[in-house]
Amino acid sequence: MKIALGAASLRTTADVLAVAVTENDFERDDYVRALDAELGGELVRAAKNDEWTGKKDTMLVVSTLGKTGARKVALVGMGPGRSVGEPEIRIAAAKSARWAQAERAESLEFTMPKRTDARRVRIASEGIVLGAYRFIKYMTGERIPKKDLGKVTLGLRPSDKHPFKPGRELLEAIDAGIAVGNAVNLARDLVNEPPNVLTPKALADHAVEVAKRFKMKITVLDPKGCIDAGMKLIDAVGRGSSNGPRFVHMTYTPSKVTKKTRKIAVVGKGLTFDSGGLCIKPAQGMGDMKCDMAGAAISVGVMAAVGALAPDVEVHGIFAAVENMPDGNAYRPGDIFGSLDGKTVEIINTDAEGRLVLADALAYARKLKPDVLIDHATLTGACMVALGTLTCGLYANDDRLGASYLTAAKRAGESMWRLPLIEELREGLKSDVADLKHTADRFGGSITAALFLREFVGDCKWMHLDIAGPAFLDRPTPLAPKGGTGFGVLTLTQFIESMK
Repeated sequence: MKIALGAASLRTTADVLAVAVTENDFERDDYVRALDAELGGELVRAAKNDEWTGKKDTMLVVSTLGKTGARKVALVGMGPGRSVGEPEIRIAAAKSARWAQAERAESLEFTMPKRTDARRVRIASEGIVLGAYRFIKYMTGERIPKKDLGKVTLGLRPSDKHPFKPGRELLEAIDAGIAVGNAVNLARDLVNEPPNVLTPKALADHAVEVAKRFKMKITVLDPKGCIDAGMKLIDAVGRGSSNGPRFVHMTYTPSKVTKKTRKIAVVGKGLTFDSGGLCIKPAQGMGDMKCDMAGAAISVGVMAAVGALAPDVEVHGIFAAVENMPDGNAYRPGDIFGSLDGKTVEIINTDAEGRLVLADALAYARKLKPDVLIDHATLTGACMVALGTLTCGLYANDDRLGASYLTAAKRAGESMWRLPLIEELREGLKSDVADLKHTADRFGGSITAALFLREFVGDCKWMHLDIAGPAFLDRPTPLAPKGGTGFGVLTLTQFIESMK
């Protein structure tokens, strides 16, 4: 997709025109008033008839009947002007792009809000790319969309910087927005791939492609490599599948590294399919378990974003890709395995495999001595019971770290809520025959899963993001499509860029 800057035009040549407006203010907006005059007052009449006021996430669509170059005009509500920030602009742009796709438009002009700067241009560019996303790889014949949104113009108001002489800063902002949007969409693509295609090896191959594109260092361990490295828990989970596990470590190093350069390690759970193993899941809903590698998709997606943005932060993208399947060699309840950390673990439920895979991955990552260690995982249904499907649970062993990440999430427009690491619940992880059980009582299940992971992070400042709900949705939201959402990439990218 091509995104360009231009003057906000009343006679645009784009197929459709979308205008971002604030609540109860659009009738006083000079550009909207001029556009309404071009349309013979139809915009305001339609708004009054529909009692439309510009509330957040709402849209008013009017046919132009040939009075302007665009077939249709849409006013996109962002809510009260005092509350309009980056999330509102991103959502308005995404909503506009999705509408343009639905209208089978090949070009869109998106009139930016007032007082646009480089940051807002970047955010709008992100939103356009995110809103235009469609996963149509496996559609054929009549199912293939006949038209695709290929050109978007960001229309700048006359009071903003002159559109025909955009400075380098604005052009770079568009490039950055496209790069971040594409990184999120890459994560979405990976989650949406069917599990017969996206095996552990295939997921590792995608990471290799990203590493080659951005000239990053990458290490990939095959099943024997995992065993030789001492990753006994990863090996245990993968034993029941003919598609052996892969362990991946990608490294981005900034051009200038000093003693003050910060280092972050990002770990993702990569269950390319989770049948539950011998504790097999019910058939209903098992098909969605292709999404159980969404944490690993974040690791790959954020490395693509980092490669394009080139922040002054050393970033390590790590994940273990495994299939959890039942066969004669599968691990069993009652088994005891060692770990890369050295602790022994008693297996209670083979459908609680994600924390086992993460345990070895976290033990590996902590050896890098990062300033911050973060893991993302579609880990527990208990987190969805607590927070619903649109919010992820955040656990942190450092208050300042947790607070700063929630600030990044707010700017990214991703819903996160901090949950407690309740020490008393750790008693449930004590085993009579090993160092740890990997599950405890069902009550507080998301918390005990986080407490289990904490056993393997050592002294690192660490956060665990339980993204079981928002990683894969059965209906679209203003920003995310149905299916894989890429949730987490925006916040993590924002956080990395903010690291000093």
